[in-house]
Amino acid sequence: MNNNYYKNILINVFKESVKSCHPSYLMHKYVPKKKPKGRIFVVGAGKGSAEMAKHFEIAWEKRGHGPLRGLVVTRYGHACKCKNIEVVEASHPVPDINGVKVTSRIIKILKELKKNDLLIFLISGGASSLLVSPIGGLTLNEKQKINSSLLKSGATISEINAVRKHLSLVKGGQLMKYAYPAKVLTLAISDVPGDDLGVIGSGPTYPDESTRNDALKVLNKYNIKFSNKIKCILKNSNNETPNFEDKVFKNSNIKLIAKPQDALNKAAKTLTSYGFKSMILSDSIEGESEDIGIAHGAIAKQVIKYNQPKRPPLCILSGGETTVTVNNTNGKGGRNTQFLLSLAIYLNSMKDIYAISCDTDGIDGSEENAGAIIYPDTLKRANKLGLNANKFLNNNDAFTFFQKLGDLVITGPTNTNVNDFRAIIII
Repeated sequence: MNNNYYKNILINVFKESVKSCHPSYLMHKYVPKKKPKGRIFVVGAGKGSAEMAKHFEIAWEKRGHGPLRGLVVTRYGHACKCKNIEVVEASHPVPDINGVKVTSRIIKILKELKKNDLLIFLISGGASSLLVSPIGGLTLNEKQKINSSLLKSGATISEINAVRKHLSLVKGGQLMKYAYPAKVLTLAISDVPGDDLGVIGSGPTYPDESTRNDALKVLNKYNIKFSNKIKCILKNSNNETPNFEDKVFKNSNIKLIAKPQDALNKAAKTLTSYGFKSMILSDSIEGESEDIGIAHGAIAKQVIKYNQPKRPPLCILSGGETTVTVNNTNGKGGRNTQFLLSLAIYLNSMKDIYAISCDTDGIDGSEENAGAIIYPDTLKRANKLGLNANKFLNNNDAFTFFQKLGDLVITGPTNTNVNDFRAIIII
């Protein structure tokens, strides 16, 4: 069998996994059979929010409930056309003025809600950067700088969100302050390890368990520079986010409609048609991409050497969200390509092992690729081209490495997001 044979298997397994978590297969399940009393509004944020809105609207009208009104914000390039719900694009992963403007409009809609009204809130990965309303006195530029520093620091998504929540007027359950006392149904696609509802999009409609003090600890832990203004904001008790005891959550209901484990389960099912057993390690792996690559490589070697914990042909599956501590700001890469390059170096051209790692939203880091694929001959082909794998890894430039080899996976926006997807085939 040649590389193309296993490439096709890996890409097909990835695509089937993503498809199983696409809004077009999900939204109809959450439309009420009877039209609720009062007015109904749909708002949302995230890389999958436009597709969520589109398919919720289609299912809603098929029920004969009539037209919907609403407004959602998604990442540039991720919009789709809805019949009546307005879709606006803004910047991700660093917020911009469009995000601020559309968030202001969403808040205005929420403030008009009455007790008998129903708000459908659609949230998916990316909402943290798209739903933007800096806390009093803080400028967008200051939030952008803090956000950029956190993304490069190696902080976990939970740590990043603890800071985001306490420098915002909408994150960490604060959006509910504007919607109360209306009924709120949140439909969420999880892109976070452990499916923590308070972490997905920084939990704008979910009670916050983090505190102002937690946010300060994160900034200090990663030596993030911040102004006295931010320090004062985080020291002010009036700026604490609402917790589980707050009345604003009295009429709130949240449903998790897709999660990383769903994608892994679909992958395992798809792999059986190719004659592979599967072993799902976890749907919520965190840590440095390089370290996770080595750990996965060690498991693959154990399978090859000792048939443990299972005998080949086998596919090792995992999900979650790794991090990359950036050493070289000029490097082009993402956590999935960083993982794969680390894995390839560790395996050192070991035969019979093929692997894919991709972000299920179709974008790994800041480039156009979802991820990449490695083969037993990845390092050999790189050496022929004069590419030093370790140098590319240390420079956080894994994208360029795989681009030169022609081994990038490019899908374009998938309009969903259930975190990273990793599959290692051992034949």
